[in-house]
Amino acid sequence: MAQILKICVVIPAYKVEKKICSVIEKIDSVIDMIYVIDDFCPNQSGKTVEQHCSDERVVVIYHSQNQGVGGAMKTGYERGIKDDMDIFVKIDGDGQMDPTLLPDFLRPIIAGEADYVKGNRFYHLESLEQMPPIRKVGNAILSLINKFTSGYWDIMDPTNGYTAIHRKALKHLPLTNISNRFFFESDMLFRLGTIRAVVKDIPMTAIYAEEVSNLSVSASALRFTPLYIKSFWKRIFYTYFLRDFNVASLEIVVGSLLFLFGFVFGASNWISASSGGEFTSAGTVMLAAVPLILGFQLLLSALHFDIGNVPNQPLQSKR
Repeated sequence: MAQILKICVVIPAYKVEKKICSVIEKIDSVIDMIYVIDDFCPNQSGKTVEQHCSDERVVVIYHSQNQGVGGAMKTGYERGIKDDMDIFVKIDGDGQMDPTLLPDFLRPIIAGEADYVKGNRFYHLESLEQMPPIRKVGNAILSLINKFTSGYWDIMDPTNGYTAIHRKALKHLPLTNISNRFFFESDMLFRLGTIRAVVKDIPMTAIYAEEVSNLSVSASALRFTPLYIKSFWKRIFYTYFLRDFNVASLEIVVGSLLFLFGFVFGASNWISASSGGEFTSAGTVMLAAVPLILGFQLLLSALHFDIGNVPNQPLQSKR
């Protein structure tokens, strides 16, 4: 007999009082609980829900101070775990995510094909036409960076907040260590990569109206860069040295050493020769070029291995 899964929706509520009730109205009856997290909203989004929404599935939870979208989600996740929920869906309350797409997000998890499902606004060209230009460029760059950081080379749109996760994957994550602010979605992917969870993209179209984003692209680029760099090196260490040691591990070590030697040796000799007005011998050039080329080739080979090392066995299928 098939197990009946309990499903909840978590909605971070911060300055979404104009749209959140209409979002809740569109949520399918298959959903068991709806957790609205009022993240110390100055416009009292939580009170708006309590006063104008009669859906018995709704539970409003208030933060005594603003914790960011990640902090709100972690509060919802913890409440859902306490209530024995099996699947946790995140939907924003600003009306940009279509609640009628919920069955598409739930299907891969219910079928046991994925542990974590997220939206992808880059799948349909029509949806890209609606996306503001700055978001197109920013998301394209972040998608490439996130592939290196998370190890999920087959997904796009890493900052997409329309997500669903299975309880088993969620309980493996160190929730207290995940970012509380706008880096939350990217940090989730990094953490999921470290536990080898299967992630699947779902094509979707975002709805852009008069809503004003709280995310500054330029400020976020400066703030996110060191976080991405830190996550990348942590993933490489966890995946190829702490939990496993394989051919890619050797390629990373040997390739890095050869590339670094070739670069430093070649640069120092070029600077020395240039300052003294001398010509560099062919032997010196080769001594710098050969390890540089070999190191680069080994690093490319490690990258090829990493691209083929995307997790493909869902955690929920493991006993």
